[in-house]
Amino acid sequence: MVKSYVIDTNVLIQAPYALQCFEDNQVILPLVVLEELDGLKKSEGERGANARRVIRFLEKLRGRGDLLKGVELEHGGFLRVESNCVSVMLPESLPEDKADNRILKVCKGLAEGNVPVVLVTKDLVLRMKAQILGIEAQDFSTEQVIPEEEQYSGRTSCFVPEERFKEFRKKGIEIAALYQTDGDGNRRIPELVENEFVILKADQSVKKTHLGRVSAGKVVPLEYRKSTPYGVAPRNAGQYFLQEALMKPAKEAPLVIVKGMAGTAKTFYSLAVGLEKIVNHPSGEYRRILICRPNAQFDEDIGFLPGDEQEKISPLMRPVIDNLEQLIDSNEEERYKDETELRGKIEEIFARGIIQTEALNFIRGRSFVKTYLIIDEAQNMTPNQVKGIITRAGAGTKIILLGDPGQIDKPFLDERTNGLSYASEKMKGSPLCWQVTMSAEECERSALAMDAIQRL
Repeated sequence: MVKSYVIDTNVLIQAPYALQCFEDNQVILPLVVLEELDGLKKSEGERGANARRVIRFLEKLRGRGDLLKGVELEHGGFLRVESNCVSVMLPESLPEDKADNRILKVCKGLAEGNVPVVLVTKDLVLRMKAQILGIEAQDFSTEQVIPEEEQYSGRTSCFVPEERFKEFRKKGIEIAALYQTDGDGNRRIPELVENEFVILKADQSVKKTHLGRVSAGKVVPLEYRKSTPYGVAPRNAGQYFLQEALMKPAKEAPLVIVKGMAGTAKTFYSLAVGLEKIVNHPSGEYRRILICRPNAQFDEDIGFLPGDEQEKISPLMRPVIDNLEQLIDSNEEERYKDETELRGKIEEIFARGIIQTEALNFIRGRSFVKTYLIIDEAQNMTPNQVKGIITRAGAGTKIILLGDPGQIDKPFLDERTNGLSYASEKMKGSPLCWQVTMSAEECERSALAMDAIQRL
């Protein structure tokens, strides 16, 4: 049965291609959505760009027919603008001067005409209102990935027959020789994907372990397990995996996705490897470290803040400075005795252009060549933004997406629709993408922080 999908503005602002994703059904745009798009078209950043993209698409359709009567879409279905339903009554508690309630009037009016109606919105409260009125409502699911607990972690554990365990360092081990067990103790061959990290356990002595990575049907030893980038040594399995992904040259590992809670050294280790490659052993592999840290509110309001770009984004980059303080001076007892000297060392790194910082808005449309690009807090990006970043990678550029899907600050994003999780699931199995999810037990902050993680 053909359905009528009524689209809210927030769906189009996050996914401007959404109008083409409803197959052979009818896509209904309430007139108020056009008004909101018109109000957003001059906005800075992603919101304005996406609003303009939708408007251009609608103008293209207008040239092919009457939007009020409906215009056929390229991939099936029809789109029309609904300007009626103005006389539809809503409960007194839902005032008609609110845009959301005008959208509800359209849904209610269509439903009263015996049309199967589905409201598509990313607004949780609007979906609740719709349910109260007996209107079916749902999120825009095209960009949704599987629930967080089922998402790809980039790592797993497998058992190895004792007699094969000793061969690993020299030859590696075929996947067919490994096994995992279910809750009843039954063996099964693991389903591993390219570049997945593996903790190998000898089946007769589980305390014996090796760390490896899937490559061309085998699990091979880690190449950089003995490295100490910028004097930093890995402290747990997750950090060994992270180090391997970061140390690999861009031509082999141009995209690295790291998920994990705060305190698992995601940003710290990424900076350490970048400084190792550019400062300690400058091989010419990268020209610079470029750091971008998206922020839910900041990205929309940057144009109104005082100062130049660097002054505007400096508050957001404070966590980067905190990590650099620890990297520049590894002596914890002496590090803060001379704050002026420490600050001077960090300022020198920025003055020499070794590390540069930019706002997410300002990297739109650019291509990066031989750049070590760190996107911190990537869970606050939309899938469209992540796609824009990854597809801008030029020759010799390594892109590192860092974040915690459980700490999302941006409205209309969640664990299933944020850019970090979206990229992780879509790039799973790519030979050009290396991923690792840090576990809670791998938090390297204070004893208090670890205790709080377990208790709170």
